[in-house]
Amino acid sequence: MTAAEPLPCFAATRAAGEERLARFTPRMGAAYAQGRNFDHGAGRHRDVSQLSPYLRRRLVLERDAVARALDAHGAKAAEKFVQEVLWRGYFKGWMEHRPAIWMRYRDGLAHDLATLEESPQLAARVNDAEAGRSGIACFDAWATELRETGYLHNHARMWFASIWIFTLRLPWRIGADFFYRNLLDGDPASNTLSWRWVAGLHTRGKFYAAEAANIARYTGGRFAPDPAQFAAVSAGLEVQEPEGLPPVAPLRAPRAPQPGLPTALLITEEDCRVEDFDLGALDLRGVATVSASHLRSPRAVAEHVARFERDALADATVRSGISEGRPMGADDLAVLVEWALSLGAKQIVTPFIPVGPLGDWRERADAALGQHGIALCEVNRDWDRAIWPHATAGFFKIKKKLPRILEELDLT
Repeated sequence: MTAAEPLPCFAATRAAGEERLARFTPRMGAAYAQGRNFDHGAGRHRDVSQLSPYLRRRLVLERDAVARALDAHGAKAAEKFVQEVLWRGYFKGWMEHRPAIWMRYRDGLAHDLATLEESPQLAARVNDAEAGRSGIACFDAWATELRETGYLHNHARMWFASIWIFTLRLPWRIGADFFYRNLLDGDPASNTLSWRWVAGLHTRGKFYAAEAANIARYTGGRFAPDPAQFAAVSAGLEVQEPEGLPPVAPLRAPRAPQPGLPTALLITEEDCRVEDFDLGALDLRGVATVSASHLRSPRAVAEHVARFERDALADATVRSGISEGRPMGADDLAVLVEWALSLGAKQIVTPFIPVGPLGDWRERADAALGQHGIALCEVNRDWDRAIWPHATAGFFKIKKKLPRILEELDLT
């Protein structure tokens, strides 16, 4: 299997996601809690749902996954699964409260990539790590699995990031970029903040150190690394950010669409379930999709990521039931403006676009459309409205409020 051939089970449609959701529902209780930390290897991830590429684009909804788990297993048995779903919403909300963290990553990555051009030795070490030639068997296997399938078990992601940062001593943003360019479920908040957490930058004083015994146990003995291969870790990378975290900012309030105005519908990979929204009061004239996976990185993004995005957007267009969609890329805003003007649209409506590459694009699109009197409006989901206001500190704070959140979402 090559990087251009994602696993067949990752068909980028709502139907495929809901089929996977139904298949995994019986395992969302005790089986998940007992087996979720075990990485059995590519093609054998039976103890985790692998729903993340679908949740990432909302081909499957977080609230639907949680509802299935609670209905099938009850709150106590489903607790671990529900918490794992909650992590994604927590990270997104945390980033919405601190958009400066995304800008630090984005600008820092550009600096790190420039450093690679000036340091052939460092560039060679990065290339070896990404190609699976580090000499650490487990790390190299995970690098290969990521490139070839677009997926890694969550535990493997943590081990990989720790080895990359503390043993190989490579720039953490380059590692995060490697993940983001290859992961089918790549998300700017989850990916950036997970790497920051491993590095000790998300929760100050806490970092994640990969341990040989832990890897041997949770890979079922597939790997038995020599502890001497791993660096001893006594501190994270906090010294790289002496200024600490930026203060918590209010959540961005999206511009709401106005009923009755000529409207164009825009679909991005941030939310491929536009049929869930009540758009009946809008005078919808047409629908378009924006491909933007290439914005993830200045470096080439894996073809399987771009293909998943294209297929998901095509599936979303069909389900919108409005008209044949107009596919466009995110590079030329003039095409977006021209399309909206051709429809006589006074506003473009899209599901909420959070902080990240598409968030950066949204700011540019809003300005370009505004010059022609066209408003860029957003609609958001009750899941985000319920979780994001609480995502201001560590995960434990939001976990304590989970019963209240589920009650607010009518999921108790």
